[in-house]
Amino acid sequence: MGHGGSHSLGIPSGKGPHLVGCIDIMTDHTIQGSFLRLYYPCVHREKHQQPLWIPRHEYYNGLADFLKYSRTITDYILKHLYGSYSVPVEWDAPFKSDGKYPLVIFSHGLGAFRTVYSAICIEIASRGFVVAAVEHRDRSASATYYFEEKTRTNSEGEQLSIPTISTLTLDQLEEKWLYYKPYKRGEKEFPFRNHQVHQRGEECTRALNLLTNINKGIMVQNVFPLDFDFSKMKDCLDLCKVAIMGHSFGGATVLDSLSKELRFSCGVALDAWMFPLEDDIHTRIQKPILFINSEKFQWLTNILKIKQLDSTTIQRKMITIMGTVHQSFPDFTFLTGHFIGRMFGLKGTIDPHIAIDISNKASLAFMQRHLGLQQDFDQWDALIDGKGEHIIPGTNIPLPPSNSQSTQ
Repeated sequence: MGHGGSHSLGIPSGKGPHLVGCIDIMTDHTIQGSFLRLYYPCVHREKHQQPLWIPRHEYYNGLADFLKYSRTITDYILKHLYGSYSVPVEWDAPFKSDGKYPLVIFSHGLGAFRTVYSAICIEIASRGFVVAAVEHRDRSASATYYFEEKTRTNSEGEQLSIPTISTLTLDQLEEKWLYYKPYKRGEKEFPFRNHQVHQRGEECTRALNLLTNINKGIMVQNVFPLDFDFSKMKDCLDLCKVAIMGHSFGGATVLDSLSKELRFSCGVALDAWMFPLEDDIHTRIQKPILFINSEKFQWLTNILKIKQLDSTTIQRKMITIMGTVHQSFPDFTFLTGHFIGRMFGLKGTIDPHIAIDISNKASLAFMQRHLGLQQDFDQWDALIDGKGEHIIPGTNIPLPPSNSQSTQ
């Protein structure tokens, strides 16, 4: 079981009953707007394409900056390794209007961007959710972009008035790229990261507001020219059933969002990085949370901060998937061969398909329980308690005696 030899490289497609469609939405082209990738149950179209996994070469430059390697070399290597992969979804496929779908907002980790967790997002969408993977603009993404209006001048060189957004076309807009910003040595890291996590929380709320408007049938001005008919989504989201998920810095974002935005009913934090959060964050969250940890990432102070969220009245659960590393959650683990994967910490000792499957099933069972879904995800309830192959309840980190009760 422990070896990934049985699968060829590629992002796994969803196992649920729904075919998954995908679009990108950028509304309000400015840096204040929302930028996200939407995964949703779709209607099959005969002629369809799959989007590239890394949509623009600028993301390679951003990854190079994040990894502190030369852009030229990294661009070449990454393009060679990952450039040909596409995502197993139907791009711009029609939305399947069929009852009401619960909603998940997904927040990426440090150095990532909106497409990097597609395996998780696709699986959850295939089970009958709409999933919005936010691309954060707090400079924690490898790269991201927005648009500025080109200043237009007449023949005398006077500036002309800018048309309203509804009449702006892409050729009147100029792309602006934002790359990963490392914090400077000697600078205090906490204020820097804390500021970022608050912006990330706001961006998750903004994504929820955008989807609320779409659900009301309010017209969306999407910067990207797509065929997608947003009116098909009207009244198709169950906005009483909204969860938030995220990995690493995205796990911190889950907690920040749950502390501020009451419309999120529960959270799933994958290998949460607790450092960016205030010490009293546990006093401000009244929602159920599932922490899913990898075996190799966690350390004592991080775990103790998670354990402050223990509660006798609100369900807080922590499980650890053995054989996993921090990078067992993003897609790189499925797209990298064994040797390079182990060398760069992109693969653990467990087959990545088994690991992500455990994580997804535990997440689905937890969301069913706390969003009140009428599905069969409760068949995986045991995973929430850390019962099963490759998982343990609580943490593998040795705790001081007073804290050794696992998060049950």
